[in-house]
Amino acid sequence: MGHPNERGETFTFRLDPTLKAAFMRAAAAEDKPAGELLRQLLRDYVARGRRQEFARQAQRQAMEAAAHAAVPSSDEAAVQRELDADLGQFDDQWK
Repeated sequence: MGHPNERGETFTFRLDPTLKAAFMRAAAAEDKPAGELLRQLLRDYVARGRRQEFARQAQRQAMEAAAHAAVPSSDEAAVQRELDADLGQFDDQWK
């Protein structure tokens, strides 16, 4: 992302006049420039995409780990047994 004072590229697109008028009213109601709100919407959209990609990768890795943990001789299964034992001890201490 560029520095706020840097001049960036122009992004031109067509917009329904009714939607534009409603957006301009909403921007005015918040006393914010329409351009800044549009830039924030774009930043939020890109950030949401990054979060979704991170979640997809995390889910994929979790599924792979679960599949490996199902194999009793795997490292993942050994770690799961250790965690289960530790949680069992913790549970016993708090009964």
